[in-house]
Amino acid sequence: MIDCHVHLWDPAQGFPWIRHDSPHHRTFDADDLAASGAAPDLSGAILVEASRGDAGETDALRAARLLRPDLVAGYVANLHVHAAAGPHRLRALLTEPHESRPSGMRLGGPRWTDTPEPARALLPVLADTGAVLELNLLAGALRTAADVAARHPAVTVVVDHLGNPPNLRTDPGEWYADLDRAAAEPNLVVKISGLLTQQHRVPRERVAALVRRVVDTVGPQRCLIGSDWPICLPRGSRADSLGLSRLGLARLTARQREDVLHANAVRVYGLSG
Repeated sequence: MIDCHVHLWDPAQGFPWIRHDSPHHRTFDADDLAASGAAPDLSGAILVEASRGDAGETDALRAARLLRPDLVAGYVANLHVHAAAGPHRLRALLTEPHESRPSGMRLGGPRWTDTPEPARALLPVLADTGAVLELNLLAGALRTAADVAARHPAVTVVVDHLGNPPNLRTDPGEWYADLDRAAAEPNLVVKISGLLTQQHRVPRERVAALVRRVVDTVGPQRCLIGSDWPICLPRGSRADSLGLSRLGLARLTARQREDVLHANAVRVYGLSG
């Protein structure tokens, strides 16, 4: 299994969103990741940028990838902070040797229109280099991702945290319709992650049904799995988070589960195996 969503950070280096009174306000490094005890079948992780606020985070993620290939299979950098340098610098970053270059670039914000326009203008570079566009949006994430995927068919668009559906104790609203819209775009991939935080206090059987709905709608070849460690820790361990996401995979064939847990990550992120 490849855990497709983990973070590393040191609040002393930035990360202004981490409050001083938060349990997340401490350093989480590769040694902590190694000690997280996720699952016996875990073969690696994708590091995902965590809004440090500068391009130095990309350097830190690259260093972790190179120093701990036993833990880190790849990394996703922040597209926002590379926008000012322009397309030529981004292309150079994305065509570095395989072991050091990012597997993808992430855009995040409340809405697509809240992301920097210079960053959005770099999507053709992602298409040319085969890098993934990862999206973490709060409002209408699946619908927006589908629109972006339709406009940029050569870019693989990965939607974090199932497109951030509302907690199932409330009405999901348009999220199910947005899921159907997302399924129509073959270059869109859904990451099953963040459930331990997102669906807090929701019965496990309802969370499993949500995951099944996603997998059945977009297909098991277009789903990834991630723990969202260490964000998940106030609600449970990395193993707890991955276990909750895996509940909805029980009805899949062995081959389909292998796709969701491992093979899709290798293909989508261009990993070595």
